[in-house]
Amino acid sequence: MERFDDDMPGNVAAYEQTVRSTITLAETFGPAEWDLPTECPGWTVRDQVAHIIGVERMMLGDPEPEHTPAEPPHVRNDFGRMLEVAVDARRTEPAEMVLAELRETLKRRLAALETTDPEQQMKAPDGRMGPYSRMLMFRAFDCWIHEQDIRRAVGRPGNLDAPAAERARQIMVSGLPFVVAKRAGAGPGSTVALEITGPPSFRSCVVVGNDGRGQAIESTPDPTVTLRMGWESYVRLAAGRCGPGEVEVSVDGDRDLASRILGNMAVTP
Repeated sequence: MERFDDDMPGNVAAYEQTVRSTITLAETFGPAEWDLPTECPGWTVRDQVAHIIGVERMMLGDPEPEHTPAEPPHVRNDFGRMLEVAVDARRTEPAEMVLAELRETLKRRLAALETTDPEQQMKAPDGRMGPYSRMLMFRAFDCWIHEQDIRRAVGRPGNLDAPAAERARQIMVSGLPFVVAKRAGAGPGSTVALEITGPPSFRSCVVVGNDGRGQAIESTPDPTVTLRMGWESYVRLAAGRCGPGEVEVSVDGDRDLASRILGNMAVTP
């Protein structure tokens, strides 16, 4: 699989493409569509756009809005409380103002990225320090996930094979060994194959070593279990947007292990 950690130009382009795609999509919304619920718990279409704005303004170093939201049921930790400030602060703003703010925020971010050192060390959402280019890969991933949340809510699918989707693929597949070995408790010697139809279409394999740790491998001839599903189904599971009963999955092999893997697929916070 191609790696994008050090691809600053490619990650900038992927980030820009998905945010512009979201803007173009939002320009087609009627008033009621802004308030449609999405699969991201507690958030509407408007909230998704506000979230993108809030994180990007934080990346620009803007001060947080002077706003104290109520604590709704979907907020479960300090990270969620932090994210909710920017979202709740924009819930009463007219939709056209929220969209205009996203346009202006993207313009500022792209200007700032022109002079950003790609080797500047940053902590990514997975808790690891790395170059700014890697952080930007996660930003492309996050913005694309929220674009897809919005598209499903308003019934306008698209951009599933965007450059940011390849960044999403790298991030989500990298979490598969942990899902298989630790969360699903696959025993030593277990092998798992994940077959995705898209685009992007791909096959990822994991083996559990004698130490109980999962490791990505190129292929496995006779997997303990094989999971087959469409790309969008995998995205929804890996992003924690739905449970395994809400997507179509084909299983060959150990069905009990398959059930444990599918029930623990989420790799996003």
